[in-house]
Amino acid sequence: MKFTIPHNLVIVFSIIIIAAILTWIIPGGKFDRKMVDVNGVERSVIVNGSFHYVESQPQTWQIFSAFYKGFINMSHIIVFILMIGGAFWIMNETKAIDVGIFSFLGFTRRMERFRMVKLLGVNNIIITLIMLLFSLFGAIFGMAEETIAFAVIFVPLAISMGYDSFVGIALCYFAAHIGFAGAILNPFTVGIAQGLASVPLFTGIEYRTLCWVLITSAGIIFVLWYAARIKKNPRKSIMFEADEYWRQKGNSHIESISFHTPVSAWIVALLTGIVLVIFAVKYPVTHLTIGLSQVSAPLLPVTAGLYFLLSYITLRKSIHFFVLNILAFTMIYLVIGVLGYGWYIMEIAALFLAMGLVTGFAAGKKPGETTKLFVEGVKDIVSASLVVGFAGGIIAILTDGQIIDTVLNSLSGALKGSGQLSAISIMYAFQSVLNLVITSGSAKAALTIPIMAEFSDIVGLTRQATIMAFQFGAGFTDMIAPTSGVLIGVLGMARIPYVKWLKWVMPILLILIIIGFLLLIPTVTMKLNGF
Repeated sequence: MKFTIPHNLVIVFSIIIIAAILTWIIPGGKFDRKMVDVNGVERSVIVNGSFHYVESQPQTWQIFSAFYKGFINMSHIIVFILMIGGAFWIMNETKAIDVGIFSFLGFTRRMERFRMVKLLGVNNIIITLIMLLFSLFGAIFGMAEETIAFAVIFVPLAISMGYDSFVGIALCYFAAHIGFAGAILNPFTVGIAQGLASVPLFTGIEYRTLCWVLITSAGIIFVLWYAARIKKNPRKSIMFEADEYWRQKGNSHIESISFHTPVSAWIVALLTGIVLVIFAVKYPVTHLTIGLSQVSAPLLPVTAGLYFLLSYITLRKSIHFFVLNILAFTMIYLVIGVLGYGWYIMEIAALFLAMGLVTGFAAGKKPGETTKLFVEGVKDIVSASLVVGFAGGIIAILTDGQIIDTVLNSLSGALKGSGQLSAISIMYAFQSVLNLVITSGSAKAALTIPIMAEFSDIVGLTRQATIMAFQFGAGFTDMIAPTSGVLIGVLGMARIPYVKWLKWVMPILLILIIIGFLLLIPTVTMKLNGF
């Protein structure tokens, strides 16, 4: 009998049942909590030494109500995914992405005329540069949820280049997460953890930068090796049959596309330009926060001016290039918004919704047509949103069962009497496993760092070393965590089954975990700057 890969919902429900069983085995317990100011933000953290057992709350019928709580807890990511699905469906209807990919592939073929480019391989250069960029985004400002939107762009691009959907996801999601683990200035992991541990903010940056370089290099080398293997024989990919969806979707005959620019596109360009000018006048100077540094520049006025210039150039070519121009400036404003104005999922979702609507109107679609296209896009991606909501049920079961604090207290007992290397190893292993359940770096820091910092003093570890163990543990296993709304959302966008993703990512994940452990050894055996 042929084995059939279970649906992602089946996998998540099975994990919920396992979580419920654990609430019958592990006794209930709690730490007291207090509000603490961490880098200017009030956060709830545990009080070290306050653990006490409480009445166990075994979960039974709650495996069904957990879904409801999961949907509430994950509502921000669910709505974000639906907005992305609807917006990009409208954009895809214009065939702009098809034209963009066709033009990009033509550009890469022309680049191969240069001897050095041909020697290195133009595709290898593209993969390396894109992964470096997204890894930097992950390392500097903790890019995570934003990669859901990029999956819709890079998966069809990778397949058009002769690869598969895994390579497309590697370009954005995988790259951002290895950067997240390397975390040079990540405010959500390093920043919060150092604040909780009373360590000077973003100290130890020299060694963390070295770690980021080594981790990112390992990830890029693996993806380049895999991409070359698939390029040589696409049927070696376990996603070859499933990727037929993307091949069919991208099988647009460029010759049959009408290259013209409707009047509506010129009107949209003018109106959106005026809106951007208004924002530029209201916010003439943007203060970008990168780590402890703040860079001030007239980004919005400059960006608005560039938008007018490039809109005029692209409108003269065709509506497709103007739509690509809208997409490019959407990404630019996303980065400015995140770094300069503290944007998060709500603002980014609004940005992409606006992008979709503007694209539809520019293409000459009537309001009713644009609405229908948006709904079609939402329907196409709703299964991914369901899985995200169900995954939130896992966390609800473990939280309501009151067993997470018990497990954390058991770890603190295991650390007593251990040597420095043993202690850092136990911390790293625990953080990696805990990350499968609690994927939020900031939440995990608030839960574990107060205890870990105290025990690091007892066993003679530097608190900076403890933060490194947390940092690596909070990054690597994120890429397989079934409770991660970002992972489930990205896989849903790319139409990759969770089991197949595990099969692809596990080899490099194990390598990265080993590299992480090796990079922790110098924090114990050597005197490093900032440690």
